[in-house]
Amino acid sequence: MSGMPKMLDRMAELIAIPSVSSARPDLDQPNLNVIDRLAEWAEEIGFRCEIDPIRPGKANLIARLGSSRDADAPGGLVLSGHTDTVPTDPNLWSSDPWVAKLRDDRLYGLGACDMKGFFALALEAAGRFRPEDLAQPLILIGTADEESSMSGARQLLASSRQLGRQAVIGEPTGLLPIRMHKGVMMETLRVRGRSGHSSDPKLGVNAIEGMMEILKVLKTEREALSARFCNPAFKVKHPTLNFGAIHGGDNPNRICGCCEVHIDIRPLPGMTIESTRDWLEDSLRNVLDPETGLSLEIESLFPGVPPFETPKDAPLTRFLEETTGHAAGAVAFGTEGPFFRELGLDTMILGAGDIARAHQPDEFLALSEIGPAVSLFERLIDRFCCSRA
Repeated sequence: MSGMPKMLDRMAELIAIPSVSSARPDLDQPNLNVIDRLAEWAEEIGFRCEIDPIRPGKANLIARLGSSRDADAPGGLVLSGHTDTVPTDPNLWSSDPWVAKLRDDRLYGLGACDMKGFFALALEAAGRFRPEDLAQPLILIGTADEESSMSGARQLLASSRQLGRQAVIGEPTGLLPIRMHKGVMMETLRVRGRSGHSSDPKLGVNAIEGMMEILKVLKTEREALSARFCNPAFKVKHPTLNFGAIHGGDNPNRICGCCEVHIDIRPLPGMTIESTRDWLEDSLRNVLDPETGLSLEIESLFPGVPPFETPKDAPLTRFLEETTGHAAGAVAFGTEGPFFRELGLDTMILGAGDIARAHQPDEFLALSEIGPAVSLFERLIDRFCCSRA
């Protein structure tokens, strides 16, 4: 395939630039070197590039090819991806995660499919068009911190940028169109009591026992929530609530004074982060009697990612269904899609690779996936940038 070596070289170069994002400061890394390199490549094929700083070492890239010929009906297509990766343990890999390795017709490396490889594919497709070919602009976006805080997407939303009418986020979906996903919430439940010597229960108020009551009620309320909301488009049809971590006490002979549980909630489209938090607070408000000396605090670990849905009859949905021959589906993992929807763009999730390889040792992108992906991105650009859409 023409252009394959350059694409592989670009993928290899991006993989070699560490850009881990993490809530842990000791693991978090800048993404600016990735952004700078992408901007250089984009400018070589005619994009006008803006590097939008978020904080020291972190930035978004917003690159435009062409412009709208109709000021009264501006449109355009966004191809977007995140430039960061998750942390990884090199000892679990068969080769160095930051050195692209080609074997068995697969390109291995951290970010190969999630999702540094996407940028090489998108640039290859974009390079087959001249700015003067475009009636509406093509916008290439690279964001920061998708794997942690989504600060890049949140900054795009806060700036109220006019980016276009359609957006495709190139997360690995096996080139199947995705128009819905669940939201992501992570909350801390903290029960406070009073510590004391375990020889006499009256010397303290046991926070673990209070948390047992909280969890008992929450399990019942979780079942009620699942009965209330259902969407058969999802493999797991109901909203989920996972008890992910628990911490409490420090010694067997000491009454526990504080106990924490961290939970993960995945709301369905049609639910909101705000209403789900209200449900959580209402469910637990009266479980603990303050006269016992127990109290409950609920704290969000991060702002949350809303559920995502693009209409089934949106032009982008219909085009991708017709082009791929597959009905637009739903996934459980979260993306930056909700933020682009809030900016007014019809948004779909579609990219090369398999989400099952993401966040795993020996992540790879198969060479056989490259040609179909570039071809599909070309068709998207032709439909939404070269003709009036």
